[in-house]
Amino acid sequence: MATHIAQFVPTEVVTDFELPQREAAFFYGLFLRGHSADRLREDIQVPPAVLRKWHREAEREPELRDVFTRMVEYRRHVLAIFDLLVGSEKLSHRVQ
Repeated sequence: MATHIAQFVPTEVVTDFELPQREAAFFYGLFLRGHSADRLREDIQVPPAVLRKWHREAEREPELRDVFTRMVEYRRHVLAIFDLLVGSEKLSHRVQ
């Protein structure tokens, strides 16, 4: 079963789950370059259609449920960090 999961999620992706700050910083950099915060939030979040697909796949292959859950939690963590960064940017502009 472990080799089956490896087909879906390469090792480097699993390792990257430990670095949500890096991904949030990437999106924050895009925000600083003029990209819409709302559009970036949409890019960070897992779209409802993808969530439904993952749910169906996890029903067929229960060993994937943990991987999908981790991916969703990771994306939520990235979004929370991104929102903090955007919020701090707005505050720093008010103070100046």
